[in-house]
Amino acid sequence: MPGEGTGRAGDAESQVSGKGLSVGKVGLLGAAVVGISVIAPAYTLAGALGPTVSVVGVHLPAIFLLGFVPMLLVAAGYRELNSAMPDSGTTFTWLTKAFGPRIGWIGGWGLLAATVLVLSNLAGIAVDFFYLLLGQIFRSDAITGLSGNVAVNVLTCLVFMAVTCAISYRGVEETQRFQYVLVGFQLLILVVFATAALVHVAHGTAFDGHTPSIEWFNPFGVGSFSAFSAGISLSVFIYWGWDTALTLNEEAKDPQKTPGRAALLGISVVVILYLLVACATLAYSGTGDGALGLSNPEIQENVFAALATPVLGPLGVLMSLGVLMSSIASLQSTMVSPARTMLAMGFYGALPRRFSRIHPRFQTPSYATVTSTAIAAGFYTVMRVVSENVLWDTISALSLMVCFYYGLTALACVWYFRRQAFRSVGAFLRMLLGPLLGGVLLLIFFVRTTADSFDPANGSGSELFGVGLVFILGAGILLIGVVTMLVLSRTMPAFFRGEIEVAPGAVDRPE
Repeated sequence: MPGEGTGRAGDAESQVSGKGLSVGKVGLLGAAVVGISVIAPAYTLAGALGPTVSVVGVHLPAIFLLGFVPMLLVAAGYRELNSAMPDSGTTFTWLTKAFGPRIGWIGGWGLLAATVLVLSNLAGIAVDFFYLLLGQIFRSDAITGLSGNVAVNVLTCLVFMAVTCAISYRGVEETQRFQYVLVGFQLLILVVFATAALVHVAHGTAFDGHTPSIEWFNPFGVGSFSAFSAGISLSVFIYWGWDTALTLNEEAKDPQKTPGRAALLGISVVVILYLLVACATLAYSGTGDGALGLSNPEIQENVFAALATPVLGPLGVLMSLGVLMSSIASLQSTMVSPARTMLAMGFYGALPRRFSRIHPRFQTPSYATVTSTAIAAGFYTVMRVVSENVLWDTISALSLMVCFYYGLTALACVWYFRRQAFRSVGAFLRMLLGPLLGGVLLLIFFVRTTADSFDPANGSGSELFGVGLVFILGAGILLIGVVTMLVLSRTMPAFFRGEIEVAPGAVDRPE
């Protein structure tokens, strides 16, 4: 039996899932908060507002809506799959069920690779804002500059990772309590910032004040395919992570319903918040390239660092604190996803059995949690020592991984429910049309971005033998996954031969 000796099988009255995870610990709000924290709205907006305005101008809200569409379509497919198979392996489990062991394994690898890339970047961002905040508090440029010291940077990063790993290790209830505070604060400070910016506009004290216009929400006003592509590309970065709520399905109070509802609730809250902040920032700063204009290249990497004090006055330091909390919250909650994916892969024999170990007291995937953190920490250390540009190229490679596994998972929904989808109009929209459109869009973007990344100009400019580092990282990660899968298929073949049934309790199976 899969997972024998690593967890306790249980019935409806048991306190643990079949894999040994604690059950009934996560409610709708808790799962939604975890999903929001992975998205990290404050951190994401700080870096996304400026570059996006430089491409689409005042149609920033339209692009936010446009980028939301494929995520919403994919989320519909995820919700259906979770209802049929509430399994912590999510993408890995669902792809295996729909397309077989090898496609399932590669999809799981894509998810793991994406989360490791994000964990390393989030830790780096947390370090930058930690020393920026200290520098603002003590009015010291020397303290702010400590983040540029490689040794200090790496050591601080490792401390952050160790602390957040310890919280994840102690269980999902600890994670929820930690996230309520950090997510609540960053959402509050973003709403306060947007409100203050709009008040400045109303009083005529904004930098380049404009009255918000309905035209800002018109996606047809964007006017070019490149801008449309930018919207899809942006969606990968600003909405990625909502699906983490689904990896808590075995620990949820209602595994079939709560995770899917939480994912949709989380992503809906985020898109409303994004639109509010986008409109307020546009209204306050305009799209010019002046000192505080959103097209000014000197402020585009971190718009909030430039606008916080002009908009909030003495409270501007709270924005730095909000972005810091956002990155730390996301760092901690992002660990949930790879740990539970590794747990499922170990439980079903797709990874060595030790990955399915459950801590007897905390009922968490202990070995998988520590392993995913160690890999991310090692990756960050190597990349940070080699070059800061290399680290940023890994974020471009992230979009490849995310589009790859999101797209495949959406198509898994289409294939798995190909017969049930024609029972009603609603089922057709939820199970087939929505996931099909979302999956195809993301896979098209995956192919397009992979081809573009061959050119070093589509990244930091780093290259190897004339090939862009983004392409090398993305293709290299997938190649390593294929090689690893081939090795495991020889050393532990039962899963790859289909001898171990994945998600045996699945409902609504195709006949």
